[in-house]
Amino acid sequence: MQRKSSRSRYCIGELIEREDFSEDLAAFKFQVDRELPFIPGQYATIGFEIGEKIVQRPYSIVSSPHEPFMEVFVELVPEGATTPLFWELKLGDTVFIRDRLVGKFVMDTESGMTRHIMAGTVTGAAPYISIARTLKIEQEQGKSNPHQIISIVGASRSWELGYYLDELNELAAQEEWFTFVPTVSRPWEDAEWQGESGRAEDVIRKYGDQLEFDHTNSVVYACGHPQMIENAKSIWARARFPEERIKEEKFFVIKE
Repeated sequence: MQRKSSRSRYCIGELIEREDFSEDLAAFKFQVDRELPFIPGQYATIGFEIGEKIVQRPYSIVSSPHEPFMEVFVELVPEGATTPLFWELKLGDTVFIRDRLVGKFVMDTESGMTRHIMAGTVTGAAPYISIARTLKIEQEQGKSNPHQIISIVGASRSWELGYYLDELNELAAQEEWFTFVPTVSRPWEDAEWQGESGRAEDVIRKYGDQLEFDHTNSVVYACGHPQMIENAKSIWARARFPEERIKEEKFFVIKE
């Protein structure tokens, strides 16, 4: 009875699409067997059955709640408990997904601020993509959008962002409310790259100042590598952002 009860807390997600960006970065889309409401920026707990246990970890959701699939952007951690299992998945394979999607790393709609600076590293772009997709879809549905977003995403090389690089560039070209700044920290390994170079935290003040996103009108967000987050928080603190308007979501890549 206990085993049946524990399984009842999960949905089944069938892998319907997979795109490998590099040897250790890939996007996975799942068809879930029931509707799972969530707020853009929240995460799903995804599990794999090993023996009689379900081994699970949280993954930020890339897709919008308006889309008919669940998408996650995963970095392979060879010694991790779950990411190597993602790399074994083939189309049609299934995973367990907890039936409650949770998390507090969502866009601030309560402070009255309408400007948002969102800094991320590689897979840390996931919640921002979900937010941007949702605002775009709701705009197409006729809903007004009072928000302005600068999304700054760092990677070692541009191809690590896969098709999200094109998606966000296209959105920025289409929508005045969205500014996208990709930056690479190893431009010498990315010969065709012509954009920003450096880490995400290296350019957050530059674009915030240029576009007049500051402590009087903005909320700031950092998601991904813990060191980037600490650096960004220090920069924003010196720029007089109050603590309650600095939001963070750490992705630990050494341990799972």
